[in-house]
Amino acid sequence: MREFIVEADGGSRGNPGPAGYGAVVIDASTGETLAERAEYIGVATNNVAEYRGLVAGLRAAHELDPTATVHVRMDSKLVIEQMSGRWKIKHPDMKPLAFEAARVFPPAQVTYEWIPREQNKHADRLANEAMDAGKRGERWSAADSTAELEAADAKAASAAGGHAPTAAEGTRTTVAEGAGTTAAAPSSGWAPADMGAPATFVLLRHGETPLTPQKRFSGSGGSDPALSAAGREQAERVGAALARRGTVQAIVSSPLARTRETAGIVAARLGLDVTVEEGLRETDFGAWEGLTFGEVRERYPDDLTAWLADPEARPTGGGESFAATADRVAAARDKLIAAYAGRTVLLVTHVTPIKTLVRLALGAPPESLFRMELSAASLSAIAYYADGNASVRLFNDTSHLRG
Repeated sequence: MREFIVEADGGSRGNPGPAGYGAVVIDASTGETLAERAEYIGVATNNVAEYRGLVAGLRAAHELDPTATVHVRMDSKLVIEQMSGRWKIKHPDMKPLAFEAARVFPPAQVTYEWIPREQNKHADRLANEAMDAGKRGERWSAADSTAELEAADAKAASAAGGHAPTAAEGTRTTVAEGAGTTAAAPSSGWAPADMGAPATFVLLRHGETPLTPQKRFSGSGGSDPALSAAGREQAERVGAALARRGTVQAIVSSPLARTRETAGIVAARLGLDVTVEEGLRETDFGAWEGLTFGEVRERYPDDLTAWLADPEARPTGGGESFAATADRVAAARDKLIAAYAGRTVLLVTHVTPIKTLVRLALGAPPESLFRMELSAASLSAIAYYADGNASVRLFNDTSHLRG
């Protein structure tokens, strides 16, 4: 079993103020840097940025090897003590972030250690690079990070009259954090909470397919059905309603046929292009694809019982667990928030991703997925604010389908 070290940090120039995080995944046996993550997240507190860094670091480690053991090292006493279970999480902003972090790996695979700030220089540097990039209205990139580090090394070597190792040779230099507390918001990205609009996701479940009225499992592992005539009519009605409102500025779709067809019909009405996001696809229901709930209960009673009780349980035949879906959807959400900061974007997707986004926004437990009703071609909406808060503004609206 591989062992990773995840070092993460976050900062805010103002607290709250322009904020960013950095995270690095290290091979525990060799000390080799395996992955780096950094992002400017807009106006947020230090604690929100630190938690975002933790989540990013854990996800990067999971991408490398989901079976690995992970030792998290951070200089945030709050995050380490809360994730270790020794301190209670009281702040509402922290609860959903801590929940996300806890779901990336099984708890038995992750340990936590507090370290002094001077031992967390790599993640600290990445966080500052992300904030610097955000101030310039840019997104952080690993290539730019390496170039900046090599430039700093060369400058240090020149000042010392000698040679400083390059980034490839392992030197890590901390970029000084800006002292200002009133840094201007970037031209693209989050604006301060009292000035800019939130990123708003209008969530559209695709129109009906031949499987929808029969309430059959229809995920990403089945026949990938197209819309029925009724589904195409529903999509036309959605397009007309959104055209009247005039608020949608971009459209992003799941890659499956029914969502791309729905998105295409709406896009034609709004005069917009459609971008496909893989993370918005429906859960893979394995051997249950195409079956009704009753048929699954009859054929796979034990597997169904386990699935209803445990978000880690998978549908029969190697399907995707709700926990895995949540990780995927949360990663897509974060990516889209960064890409569409301050804008209203229509996400054309499926039942489970929409319910998952709502659940995460509310900080609700996994079992809440079974307590939501989501109709075909319904609209929901969530606003994501610069301070890390989310607000569910609409759920399962079908008024545009009547009349």
